[in-house]
Amino acid sequence: MDATLRAAGPGALGAPSVADDEHPAPGARPGEHRTGPGEHRSRPGEYRRPVVTELRLSAFGPHRSAAFPLGPVTLLAGPSGSGKSQALEAYAALARLASGDVLEEVFPDPEARVPEAARPDGGGRRGFRIGCTVDGPAGPVRLALAVQTEPTLRIAGERLSQEGDVLLATALRDPRRPSVQAAWLTGGATGMTRAPLPGDRLGTALLPLRVAGATAGQRRVLAAAEQVVVALRSVFPCDPRPGRMRAPVPPGEGRLRADCRNLADVLRRTRHECGTRHALLARAAATGCAGPVTGLGVRGAGPAGGAVGSGADAAGGAGGLVAAVLERGAGRPGTEFGRLADGELRFLALALVLLTGPGVLAVDPAAELLSARQALTVLADGLDRGLDRRQYAELLRLALLSGERGHIRLVAAVGEDAAGTARELPGVSVVDLSP
Repeated sequence: MDATLRAAGPGALGAPSVADDEHPAPGARPGEHRTGPGEHRSRPGEYRRPVVTELRLSAFGPHRSAAFPLGPVTLLAGPSGSGKSQALEAYAALARLASGDVLEEVFPDPEARVPEAARPDGGGRRGFRIGCTVDGPAGPVRLALAVQTEPTLRIAGERLSQEGDVLLATALRDPRRPSVQAAWLTGGATGMTRAPLPGDRLGTALLPLRVAGATAGQRRVLAAAEQVVVALRSVFPCDPRPGRMRAPVPPGEGRLRADCRNLADVLRRTRHECGTRHALLARAAATGCAGPVTGLGVRGAGPAGGAVGSGADAAGGAGGLVAAVLERGAGRPGTEFGRLADGELRFLALALVLLTGPGVLAVDPAAELLSARQALTVLADGLDRGLDRRQYAELLRLALLSGERGHIRLVAAVGEDAAGTARELPGVSVVDLSP
């Protein structure tokens, strides 16, 4: 392995360089990932879906040298100000970068992510560092990223490594250029390939476009990069906003948005296309909503909001809107979602997310891999917000059910009371962020 590549990395950003992020967990060998509590274990002959098994915040907001193991159901707990939301933001940022977004779009307020105590280096530079470990068919792969925020926003260094070998490293060599110098493993007589990469994009996401895969070394780089990109792109940040979920909505493509404001349209679709999961959601609604619940339906509504159809599948006339309804049984009028409490609406939206998948959610997973070979990770800040104990317990049950199947994972921030309840449930990993 090229010694120059091993040493490559950004200069000081008021914090250690990317190279300092390359250390194994205590008691683990380099490149080894220890399966966390409740983590899905592949059976012999089963395809291992690429998943993020560790989030590292080496210098990000209030976090310094922090590493959070992630299982199928992981809850981040701690008091206000402990950095739960910032941890989820870091995960979501990596997901967006893996999807090809540029730094300016991902970090509109980058200075707020720099640790408060970080001091500029001799060149007046400050920044933050984040990373993750992704396990899958290629084995554990580590990604570390250093972002410079001052004097200009750009990537200062990136490192993709596996089993102690650096597969890709980039470094900011000339601040006057908009690019970083990159080197990746080639193998054979060449050893390494060096070329500039854009300084505002994740280099790992660009490798499949730059590496031919003609040598064993190149194929190893491609396998590692594609595994990281697939795992990070399969993310759905979900923050249901009850105030936006009450009004009827226009019929659309039926893919749930992050704020869940089009929940009624999604229920219209799942009722026809996902009968089994729709029935599971209706069963969950009977647990999380007040009064008797026999099903979930939709009604058409006119432009003024008045009902224009009483059937569950009525979608109104041209320009008609769709309203979701809790069905109460024979002889009882249904209850439109506009009349439900905030906690009931949040519960229904989160339950739907945990019971569905990428085809129903507004996400853009990697198209080169079958959806059955991808695991979707739901990020939920304040999972327990507005929920009672019964609703929260039901959501955890659904999350554990989906996590056991391996196709849905949950990483959520919760309050300390909710964390106490979760600690009693086998299969739930609780990460305590208390100072």
